[in-house]
Amino acid sequence: MLSFKPRWPELASFLGILISVLRYHVAYYRPKEDDRMVVAEVLDFPGVVSQGFDLADARVMIASALEEIAQMFLEEGRPLPIPNPEASAPDADLVAVLPLSVEVGVPKQ
Repeated sequence: MLSFKPRWPELASFLGILISVLRYHVAYYRPKEDDRMVVAEVLDFPGVVSQGFDLADARVMIASALEEIAQMFLEEGRPLPIPNPEASAPDADLVAVLPLSVEVGVPKQ
């Protein structure tokens, strides 16, 4: 039986690109009143906060915010914060892991 095994590390090395997945922790705070929104905060990436009309919307919005801020950090030459596996928020209604795929580098000419 033939099988195809992608050779991403070799391809990425050839292109001069580093591919990595970082797993950040997001705390979700459900509204205490009917007219409020779900607030989401990335615990191990300071300053990344968003909100949504419900939990599903908040998940989409915080993922987008994390990607945008991470891209800004990389464009400015700043290192991304290292995810803290012990990040927690005792007052949060839910804490979940949010993966961030990062590609860094310039394709070789």
